[in-house]
Amino acid sequence: MSADGQGRSHWFDDDAGPVVRPYAMTRGRTSSQGQHRLDLIAVVVAEPHADDPEADHMLSPEHVDIVELCRDIPQSVAELAAELDLPIGVVRVLVGDLVDGEFVHVNRPVPPAELPDESILRDVINGLRAL
Repeated sequence: MSADGQGRSHWFDDDAGPVVRPYAMTRGRTSSQGQHRLDLIAVVVAEPHADDPEADHMLSPEHVDIVELCRDIPQSVAELAAELDLPIGVVRVLVGDLVDGEFVHVNRPVPPAELPDESILRDVINGLRAL
């Protein structure tokens, strides 16, 4: 027998409101059309011409929220996911959509293979100390 004594289960989260599944926000997609997988530390910047994303009826409220968050301060993909309380995969798809629509652009981090060798940096520091 359940907590209400009538053999039915009782839901305690009625006050939580409607729940939207992540796959509904991305229309079932796990990646965007023209985008490669976005790194967690890739920085998303709103385009200057993206004045009113709400006017575009093709954008979801989550798309609009991402543009608004990136308007004043560029945000990483991880920061957007935390701020919007959405899974990283969903944010990656939504950001990819916004890049395709030219509402935002993404500054990707420098790949580790392109970073200078640690020994070169140490030589530069030692040279500066010698001055």
